[in-house]
Amino acid sequence: MEKSVFFGTLAATALVSGLAAAGTLDDVKARGELICGSNTGLTGFGAPDANGNWSGFDVDLCRAVAAAVLGDANKVKFVPTTGETRFTALQSGEVDLLVRNSTWTASRDSELALDFVAVNYYDGQGFMVKKDLGVSSAKELDGATVCIQTGTTTELNLADFFKENNISYQPVNVADDSEAQRQYIAGACDAFTTDASGLAATRATLPDAENHIILPEIISKEPLGPVVRHGDNNWGDVVRWTYYALVIAEEKGITQANIEEVLASTNDEEVKRLLGASGDMAAKFGLDNAAFKNAIAAVGNYGEIFARNIGEGTSINLARGLNALWTQGGLQYAPPFR
Repeated sequence: MEKSVFFGTLAATALVSGLAAAGTLDDVKARGELICGSNTGLTGFGAPDANGNWSGFDVDLCRAVAAAVLGDANKVKFVPTTGETRFTALQSGEVDLLVRNSTWTASRDSELALDFVAVNYYDGQGFMVKKDLGVSSAKELDGATVCIQTGTTTELNLADFFKENNISYQPVNVADDSEAQRQYIAGACDAFTTDASGLAATRATLPDAENHIILPEIISKEPLGPVVRHGDNNWGDVVRWTYYALVIAEEKGITQANIEEVLASTNDEEVKRLLGASGDMAAKFGLDNAAFKNAIAAVGNYGEIFARNIGEGTSINLARGLNALWTQGGLQYAPPFR
């Protein structure tokens, strides 16, 4: 009797899991629109312009998923979320997907029941100060007031860093990057701390950017990436492999401009599978076989997305660094598409 109850429980669990797995993909298809949780406004990563048109590094990943699932990169509704509201918005089903410079941690995997399906940006926490503060190291910030977003890993990292270095600070809690910038510029805090990429994005919007310096210390690991609900396995696979398709495209030299030419001439079997010219790989995810080709054609490969939004030559001016391909000394590495 106990055995049959046990297996009955397993069967029920599997059924619920199966329903959860199918849920989001089916919902997005039925709705004809992807709802993507984004930033309230972080230049280069996710921000609307004056007309409400969204652009950015994270935004392009949302558009790639929309292109893969719906065949149209514009079928996305962007929902602004703060550090405090982002995970609740995903858990409650308000958004289908969260792509908002969010750090993958053990507690977010376990306690929040969320799944980080990839790392689209390897980052670390830093500090920005005004030049006239006269400091050249974060270790010189003893007694400083520090602007910090609530509900983020940066709060905990900040406390750890100051405790380990036996120095003190006074936190100035803010809801999002825009409020942090206002408080920092107004002089409410001596320093602003967040992911180094976020500091670069904030500095790029300042009229006197040259008067602000990002201190050399990187005090944490911040692997940032797209997030789905735990148990939504098929949807997680769709998002994961859409992202990896963009990375593989860069590895293989496939761009927005040459994708049709590559498709017509390639002898590379992995490329044929990726672009839907052979096999039924995308169909295994519940997608049209041209899904990943559509994603690449819509936004370009990973390197193009990086260069266009945040790379050297943009106002953000970030080097690839850890986000270079593994063949070029970085950490971006896609599993085989086979």
